[in-house]
Amino acid sequence: MSDQTGTASWSDRLFGGFRKTSERLTDNLSGIVAKTRLTDAQLDDIEDALITSDLGPRAASRIRERLADERFDRDADHRAIMEVVAREIADILRPVAKPLDVVAFPRPQVILVIGVNGSGKTTTIAKLAHLFQEQDYSVMLAAGDTFRAAAIGQLAVWADRIGVPVIKGPEGGDPASVVFDAVKAATDQGIDALIVDTAGRLQNKRELMDELAKIRRVLGRINPEAPHDVVLVLDATNGQNALAQIEVFKEVAGVTGLIMTKLDGTARGGVLVAAAEQYGLPIHAIGVGETIDDLRPFDPDLVARVIAGVA
Repeated sequence: MSDQTGTASWSDRLFGGFRKTSERLTDNLSGIVAKTRLTDAQLDDIEDALITSDLGPRAASRIRERLADERFDRDADHRAIMEVVAREIADILRPVAKPLDVVAFPRPQVILVIGVNGSGKTTTIAKLAHLFQEQDYSVMLAAGDTFRAAAIGQLAVWADRIGVPVIKGPEGGDPASVVFDAVKAATDQGIDALIVDTAGRLQNKRELMDELAKIRRVLGRINPEAPHDVVLVLDATNGQNALAQIEVFKEVAGVTGLIMTKLDGTARGGVLVAAAEQYGLPIHAIGVGETIDDLRPFDPDLVARVIAGVA
């Protein structure tokens, strides 16, 4: 966003959103001070604290190594240690901070959105559509989660609210048929981005895999490049369970990128770092609130400093 007021308010929301996470990390690391070097015992304590703060063992180990190499100019206080932590978190996040760009030619860019029920998937689709609208892209939604009447209705309400067309079928209908109709309509109307909601059932992985494979086959007949993106929506309040979801959906759906939501409602925002370090998948955007403009691409350096409490 170029608007300075908007940028400032987004920064404020980031601070508020990650407050619980940064407070948890700060509390876990309080009382650690060093001379020019941290001792092995202190490094152990820091590594444990980072894992407890949901940054995950791989990121914690990496940060520990960085701190072990650090020679502080003078007695290191908490702030000096957290500055190093922030720099290392930023190094982890920078390679994965990749906004979702609409680049497909011919149009539309087809984006399959997946995620377990309750992850905020449908709301995130609306927020993503709004983000594209702000960039002057035309958007269409497709209600491919045909197994829940509530999902079809909710998506239709959001489509009406933000003023975009939605293609839907009957409850219990064939999702691939809905997607076929949506791609055809989006192509005919010259739509830039088609965002497809999909079923969020993980109880039967084989069933979901078969369904997504059928959607892919249908898409491939219309446009061999589609889907251009398979985006997994993760609820940050799930902490380490969110990482397990990445593992499953990578196998089942061929995930190409992530969106992490509900970072404002949890002390587990460190899982953003764990996901980046463990999987290296692009993180297209983060959500830190309930309003329509609370989903944004993120600045990895700012987010790292906010998480570490040194922004």
